[in-house]
Amino acid sequence: MPDIWTVWDAELGYSTTSLLQNGGEQAGQLATHYGAEPMWGISRVRPDGGAHLHIIPHSTWEWRCAEYGIDPDDMTTLLDIVLHEPWIPDPDDALASVQPGAAAVLQETHGLPTCWTPGVPDADRLAAHLERIRLVKQHRVQIFEKTNGSTALILQRLDQVDDRHAELAQKVEQDRAAAEARYTAMEARLDAIEREAVTRTQLTERTKQIVAIVGLLVMVAAAVIALIQLTRG
Repeated sequence: MPDIWTVWDAELGYSTTSLLQNGGEQAGQLATHYGAEPMWGISRVRPDGGAHLHIIPHSTWEWRCAEYGIDPDDMTTLLDIVLHEPWIPDPDDALASVQPGAAAVLQETHGLPTCWTPGVPDADRLAAHLERIRLVKQHRVQIFEKTNGSTALILQRLDQVDDRHAELAQKVEQDRAAAEARYTAMEARLDAIEREAVTRTQLTERTKQIVAIVGLLVMVAAAVIALIQLTRG
């Protein structure tokens, strides 16, 4: 008999990222354009009553659509697949053969194509994967909603993620544009300060030259006056 897990809620978060495009001032911080991906936390309860959180990147839905030709609007199928995939046994796992449920799934799915099998139509790949999910629910785990409407709530939140992600992306772009504008204004101010500093330096040098010339003229005038006085004497 399969274990019964229950789902009762889903929360949306985002993976970490750095808004510094060219790397940060912190040691070891690398420039990256990854991160800030929507991450779903599906709250589940194990058969023993323990709480469990299944973290699913939002891009998982896109990957499954690309791998098996699933309609992106068919979130019911996508959710059913993604929630049960962790219990699909790995054929290369030696310990899977000693677990009756896993061994049964492996035996009945032997030879079925995967998304990596070349030359297989989307419909055949999808049918094979849905068969794996069916056998997982038959031999290993079945996931049900804890209360009526929980799955509908999850699907509704999944539908809303694109709008929320677009709002976040827009806010990030606005903050980035504002930071670039401040940086440009700072550069302009620094250029003005540098030009002003050069002008003051030149003025100081010219002032020194004028003072030196005036001093020389005073010395010459004093020498002329002394010469005149000697001549009269």
